Amino acid sequence: MSAYPNFYNQNYQNIPQGPYQPQTMQAPQYQMPQAAPPTVSQQQNGIIWVQGEAGAKSYLVAPGQSVLLMDSEGSAFYIKSTDLSGMPLPLRIFDYTERNGTQGIPAAVQNTSNIDMTNYITRGEFEEKLASLTSQKKNNSRNKEDITNG
Repeated sequence: MSAYPNFYNQNYQNIPQGPYQPQTMQAPQYQMPQAAPPTVSQQQNGIIWVQGEAGAKSYLVAPGQSVLLMDSEGSAFYIKSTDLSGMPLPLRIFDYTERNGTQGIPAAVQNTSNIDMTNYITRGEFEEKLASLTSQKKNNSRNKEDITNG
């Protein structure tokens, strides 16, 4: 045994013995976090919430796509679209209100009480008039046959 300790072997005891196999070193993968626009508050269940019209205008939309944006500050929603080159189209703004009672029924259906029913006939009256006209037509065609044959 030598008088000097073998520091070289002590430091590299965990290196496997055998043929040398180089390992490629890979740089650590770093992904830039994608920052959402500052006006976007949340996206829950596929619903995109923005803060007001300014938030909708600043929301980024992929080229050729449209998105529905819900206003978190008021009762409005926006449809933001871009053309195929990525240029934004005019922002479409909608207001929504809750339907209750007759509010959701179209005005033409709501105003049926104001219709003058004196100019209308019942189904029975219509059938009687149709039968009368049919019999008159048959009689007229018989009379024409008699005139041409006679």
